[in-house]
Amino acid sequence: MARSETIRSIPHSHDEHVVEGYNLLRYANRIAALVGDFAFMTTAEFLAWAILFFCAGQSWEAMMKLLQEKIRSEGLVLSDSVLKVDSFLNHQIDPALMMKIGEEFVERFKGEKITKILTIESSGIAIAMATAVILNVPIVFARKRKSVTFDEELYWAKVYSYTKQESNDIIVSKRFLSAEDQVLILDDFLANGEAALGLANIIQQAQAKVVGIGIVIEKSFQPGAQKLIAAGYRVESLARIQSLENGQVHFL
Repeated sequence: MARSETIRSIPHSHDEHVVEGYNLLRYANRIAALVGDFAFMTTAEFLAWAILFFCAGQSWEAMMKLLQEKIRSEGLVLSDSVLKVDSFLNHQIDPALMMKIGEEFVERFKGEKITKILTIESSGIAIAMATAVILNVPIVFARKRKSVTFDEELYWAKVYSYTKQESNDIIVSKRFLSAEDQVLILDDFLANGEAALGLANIIQQAQAKVVGIGIVIEKSFQPGAQKLIAAGYRVESLARIQSLENGQVHFL
């Protein structure tokens, strides 16, 4: 499986066999992103890689369970489409959890030559900070409004919020992104994909490269992940929610 291959469609199904099959495809896509083409590996190299990947997989599963438990115990389901996690993720912050999330994103995108992290104010900043500290790279966050101190050239994109039912222009100074940058996009939620697509648009304007998109909580019953993957982006979500029906969080 070549590095450039991506999964082009996401089944939105409650059938456990469909979901399990899709999870295997996403797992295979992670393998391809990490090692490229198996054909160039010796047997010893493949066995060494398999052991390392198995260990990384155990860590990945542990992180998923930790985050899922936090969401179940502290998250508030406000409707079939809205989950509130402001007690630990995007209003009050759990620092220890943030650092574990940062470690997991570093592990997931290991091998990528990330030069900067791009997020959007304000919910993505804590997640980006935890990840950037480990990677030792700068964070750039897109502003949702133009400050009076901005008297320079800007990259900008329009982002529609389905939650707030309003559009915002997001902006980044041209001083902070260049064609040489390889950028990791991070955000707290993925629902319809508008914020991530807006950030990717800004990176494209700078002629930089999007190495991937890291999401803490993906609402898989909404089309965001499908749109991003169909556009050719690698998406890594730490917790994937199948539904919020009947006031309960159901994970994939």
